[in-house]
Amino acid sequence: MISWSEVMQNNKEQCGIDLAGGVLMASVRDEVSKYIKKKYKASPEYLWKRYPSFAVYRHEDNRKWFALIATIGRDKLGIDSTDEVDVLNVKIDDLMLRDILLQQPGFYPGYHMNKGSWMTILLDGTVSFDEIFNMIDGSFLDTASKKKKDKFRQPKEWIVPA
Repeated sequence: MISWSEVMQNNKEQCGIDLAGGVLMASVRDEVSKYIKKKYKASPEYLWKRYPSFAVYRHEDNRKWFALIATIGRDKLGIDSTDEVDVLNVKIDDLMLRDILLQQPGFYPGYHMNKGSWMTILLDGTVSFDEIFNMIDGSFLDTASKKKKDKFRQPKEWIVPA
């Protein structure tokens, strides 16, 4: 698991950038975007002129969204602040897992999406990269076509009786 202190130290050493405040937020957003591009070969689509920070990621074959990265006011999530924050919306089909995650810091019902099927994750350092990447992977599979699901699914192991 990559810790935030390691990320901050690496960026400070390699780039001379001390990740604090908005720079940290932009860095998390950038890392999430790089992960999606590298693993799923998906590029962001900016669909709304009115919301230039809203980046949609979708499957190439069925065109379904599996992630949305946006910059919104914290107050939109019920947080007592008007500061802006980057967030990630992902699809989640497991309702029990969704309910458990909503009790943890950094997880909220889907902003501007179906709150029963989508979840919003803060990209401000509250949630670890590993957790974020796992949620993206789950969302990708939840929205994938049957053909693509079969490609990414683990092969079944058969136990043959002796």
